[in-house]
Amino acid sequence: MSSDNDLARAAWAAMQVFVQGADRRRALHAELGIGNDKAELLISLARAPMTLREISRAFDVDPSAATVAADRLERRGFVRREAHPDDRRSKLVSLTDKGRQAAATAHRIITDPPAALRALDADRLAALTRILADLTAEHPQP
Repeated sequence: MSSDNDLARAAWAAMQVFVQGADRRRALHAELGIGNDKAELLISLARAPMTLREISRAFDVDPSAATVAADRLERRGFVRREAHPDDRRSKLVSLTDKGRQAAATAHRIITDPPAALRALDADRLAALTRILADLTAEHPQP
């Protein structure tokens, strides 16, 4: 007979296989030529332009990494830098029309559930949702 710990390990292994199999990195690269970090940055910029300092803080990266990310997105035509209206020393990074389209595509790729999940019937989806909500409530992420 399996112990509860063995069952938990089996469940965890199955969850890892499922999530890793639903990894969106390939789709992001295929459709947009960018990785997850840059996709998340585009999605953030779709909400509002940001300075490089704000990008650095929001994504917990060094200012130089924020600059490199903005440079790469600018070369792809997704963002532009403009003078900050309230601070002449700062530049605002904002989306171009192409960047807005890319942000919408990235958001769709990241948030659309995988086909295997969509294939579950309503009762199984509801049960899975309850289980995941219980796990999240018992062990909230930092």
